[in-house]
Amino acid sequence: MKEKIKIILKSGKEQALKRFHPWVFSGAIKKMSGTPAEGEVVGVYSNKDEFLGTGHYQGGSIAIRMLSAMETDPDQEFWTARIRQAVQYRKSIGLIDHPETNVFRLINAEGDRLPGLIIDYYKGTAVLQFHSIGMYRVMDMIITALQEALPEKISAIYNKSAGTLPSRDGQRIENAYVFGEQGQQPVMEYGNSFEVNCETGQKTGFFIDQRENRKMVELQSSGREVLNLFGYTGGFSVYALKGGAARVDTVDSSSVAIELAEKNVGLNNFEPGRHHAIVADAFEYLKDIRDKYDLIILDPPAFAKHQQALNNALQGYKRINARAIDQIRPGGLIFTFSCSQAVSKENFRKSVFAAAANTGRSVKILHQLHQPADHPVSIYHPEGEYLKGLVLYVD
Repeated sequence: MKEKIKIILKSGKEQALKRFHPWVFSGAIKKMSGTPAEGEVVGVYSNKDEFLGTGHYQGGSIAIRMLSAMETDPDQEFWTARIRQAVQYRKSIGLIDHPETNVFRLINAEGDRLPGLIIDYYKGTAVLQFHSIGMYRVMDMIITALQEALPEKISAIYNKSAGTLPSRDGQRIENAYVFGEQGQQPVMEYGNSFEVNCETGQKTGFFIDQRENRKMVELQSSGREVLNLFGYTGGFSVYALKGGAARVDTVDSSSVAIELAEKNVGLNNFEPGRHHAIVADAFEYLKDIRDKYDLIILDPPAFAKHQQALNNALQGYKRINARAIDQIRPGGLIFTFSCSQAVSKENFRKSVFAAAANTGRSVKILHQLHQPADHPVSIYHPEGEYLKGLVLYVD
């Protein structure tokens, strides 16, 4: 076994690792015994030379993503065991071989003790996204582990990491199939059909993390006039229609997304005339909708992708929620979300509170929403809870 480069932490900075947090920030490092390459496995030690664990090194704010508290050189057996554990967890929550759902998250990075790795499953196609060079360097072992853990269930594997990894050794990382090949195909979620293109769609192809929240919209939609704002490809709209909504308007600034939303509605054979697809800016559309809707869904893209944009993001959430609260019919429901990791639950709730206060209307919180069980959050890594949502009742 090659001797690992030692990373020595500053005094006191070992406490987070002793509480099993999976990250070491660059500012916590005191010195290194050499110069680690991007993605190299390193050993981490306290200022008193106490061994703390093994992790992947990478330049940037998050300097080390921890893999184990043990002295280890991760091999095929290591990766296979971790992926088998993740697969077993999905079996235990009823997602693998679910009769009405064949799309879900298979690996959720730190939540599955595989920091830097996301794998989503689409009806036999596994879509990989690497968020660390260390994980990218062991892609072949990840693929082998995946095929061993899910024999006969993987027909294609697509690496979609061009947008999540920097160029490596001057070479741009390209999105490509690394096993099999599969194009656009409908997937099924709670019996609803959706057209997904893993190659061109946002994220890995579909917003899997809203599955249970879409189901809640279905349960609240009967007889309602529904606005799905930032509607993307119509996921919430399909569920609202299935739940018996009288009318659903899907609004998005992207004509491509709106076209796909119309296709998804068509795939599910709803009665004509109940769905309307509108290409418009969400903020502009909300200027004059008074009393038109009694259920509004606000699911914007991340307003803050990093901490520096936090204040502007909170103002954005406040503005969009104030307009919706001000104009929804009395007795209406608002499903409002933030998928910005930089925005805490507390900050998001404060923004919505400020929005409600500006309108002067009576607003109740009915439910607090979050990501589903296939996007697990490690209790040692609360940062993994990125999706926040509230269901509001407006008098």
